[in-house]
Amino acid sequence: MIKKLLLVLLTLISGRLVYAQHQFTTIVKSEPDQKFLKGVTVTVSTFGQAITDAQGRAQIGNISSGAFAVTWSHVGFITKTDTIRFPLENGQPIEVYLEPEEEAMEEVIVQSTRTSRTISNTPTRVEIIDGEELEEKNNMRPANVSMLLHESTGIQVQQTSATSGNASLRIQGLDGRYTQLLKDGYANFGNFASGLSILEIPPLDLKQVEVIKGPASTLYGGGAIAGVVNFISRTPDEKFEGDIMLNQSNIGQSNIGGYFSGRGQKMGYAVLGLLNLQKAYDVDGDDFSDLPRNNNFTINPRLFFYPDETTLITIGNSLTVSKNTGGDMHVISGDDRDGHVYYEKNETFRNTSTLELSKQFLNKSNFRLKQSVTIFNRDLTMPGYQFMGKNINSFTDMSYLRYLANHTMIGGANFIYDQFEQEMSAMFDNRSATAGLYFQDTWDLSELVKLETGLRVDHVNYRNNNFKKAQTFALPRVSALFKWSGQLSSRIGGGYGYKTPTLFTERTEGMQYRNIAALENVTAEKSVGGTADISYRTNIGGAFSLSLNQMFFMTHINKPLVLEQISETSFSFVNAGQPVVTQGFETNLRFIFKEDLKLFLGYTFTDARATYLQQNQVLPLMPKHKLNTVLMYEKEDNFKLGLEGYHTGTQYLYNGTKTPSFWEFGFMAQKTFGRFSLFVNFENFTDERQSNYKPVVSGPLQAPAFDDIWNHMEGRVVNGGVKIKI
Repeated sequence: MIKKLLLVLLTLISGRLVYAQHQFTTIVKSEPDQKFLKGVTVTVSTFGQAITDAQGRAQIGNISSGAFAVTWSHVGFITKTDTIRFPLENGQPIEVYLEPEEEAMEEVIVQSTRTSRTISNTPTRVEIIDGEELEEKNNMRPANVSMLLHESTGIQVQQTSATSGNASLRIQGLDGRYTQLLKDGYANFGNFASGLSILEIPPLDLKQVEVIKGPASTLYGGGAIAGVVNFISRTPDEKFEGDIMLNQSNIGQSNIGGYFSGRGQKMGYAVLGLLNLQKAYDVDGDDFSDLPRNNNFTINPRLFFYPDETTLITIGNSLTVSKNTGGDMHVISGDDRDGHVYYEKNETFRNTSTLELSKQFLNKSNFRLKQSVTIFNRDLTMPGYQFMGKNINSFTDMSYLRYLANHTMIGGANFIYDQFEQEMSAMFDNRSATAGLYFQDTWDLSELVKLETGLRVDHVNYRNNNFKKAQTFALPRVSALFKWSGQLSSRIGGGYGYKTPTLFTERTEGMQYRNIAALENVTAEKSVGGTADISYRTNIGGAFSLSLNQMFFMTHINKPLVLEQISETSFSFVNAGQPVVTQGFETNLRFIFKEDLKLFLGYTFTDARATYLQQNQVLPLMPKHKLNTVLMYEKEDNFKLGLEGYHTGTQYLYNGTKTPSFWEFGFMAQKTFGRFSLFVNFENFTDERQSNYKPVVSGPLQAPAFDDIWNHMEGRVVNGGVKIKI
């Protein structure tokens, strides 16, 4: 009897449970053409997901009674979220219409986070430079990426030498040594090459540039305190691709370059070649070069092997040879009479060999092995002085990417070896070896919230002839993405970082490494920092769109490595007792009318301070205010016109002098005739330059003194050329 009662009771309970579960059916179409959308992800909060079929239909079952959030998302369309109460009144499928995105930016796959996610679903804040902006800046300076980065919000290209033109990259007010430069994910720049790195990266073969501002330590370790800039190269398609560029400017620069790629069933190739010739240029007539004479050649072939559909092997070798001579114009031209003796000559040789293996498995997980070796030789020569050295860098990284339910996880290990050997002297010889383990998890809590957490542990040994030290660093990092609606989202993130001691800084580069003592009894700099932003976008009347991004940042560096003057002619590095603190915000506005007329506004406020200083604590050569404006009108595959204006606020020099603020303006035009495109660019057409305010060079001809560089040196630049698609 009891068994029968239990059986009846279980039947009633199970029947009640079945009755309480409901099914949800939806049909998704695009707006306004009302076509069925295949591949839309439909999510019912806590009850699961489904993907729409060719008829735009998706079903999700076993939904309890109550009100739950339902989200429809698809690449290239605005995500839609609604609250639906179950059971449905009529049980009929719910039709939903998704509006297409005005910009294709949402479809960009971010490579720097290594998770193969679109930019709209990545918790880490990543800025992408691609498409027309990349092409526009390539027209201005085909030789290198300095112009591409100089005019980006929150980034400053800082020239470190008045005669050689060497420069470094600053993000959010911090010196260039705190930014990690990558080419296709390889960390082959920095140290002895740091003052020349961005001058030896050509933009012609770039697909996009990815910028992570703030600490990016989990995947990239030491040196990524201020951020990471990853230059992503184009890869071959099945269709042959060929681009040739010819450029000439009024300042004596000539450029000829080409990029060619193609792919067969089992093998592909890509080749970049670029020759840059720059004549010595003296715009202010003081007999000293404002631009050095430079001959630069780059050749970068890559081979791609496809043994099967899931395996890719890439082998590449990049060679750059450069000869750069600045200083007294008479000496450069070969006439060194009447006391004209001063010059600064840089001869460099950079060769980077790379190997990458990528293997994808049935569950879409991926194993990747990357290996690179870079040899960088540099010979710096001045009257009565020579500094020569060889920098060898080896980078090995092995990682495994795995997808599990709502998690994207990546773990790996890498080893970095860096060695510098000084020619004719061993005073500056040094080496470092870094072994690291890292793990990162990106968790899709829902369509609205995504959380990314990571941890890296690095063990570093570094030494020179004076001392040696071993340190271990634990570097946690966390970031989160909140999609409040299809129009409003925000990101917040932060983490720890470190930088091992180096004597190759912006300051020592400007001093040509003279009168500097070798490192002794110094320790690594440690940092904590973070960023937070909010993004909003909307369409007005179908023809006008508005995008706004407001970002805040903060970085705190403990025991910063500081160059102190020991005597009138002697300098030494020490760890300061008080931190470097930088904080501020960036505001970016974008207005687009009918996809043809575009207005971009960017403002950066940076408060960067060295708190160890007794009086003026503002970091030198860092403007507190910077404004970027760009107005662009374009008819695709026809023509484009652009007008730019940039305002740089006041700065402090190393001697405490305050500089005036200044504006600079530029104009560009391009016309396309089938496979040919003609372009012309008027950069800084108002002739804004430092020598308009005060002579840059002072003192005797035999031993001149140069001011800190805080403005343009070359003044007005007019260039033009032709691009040919084969």
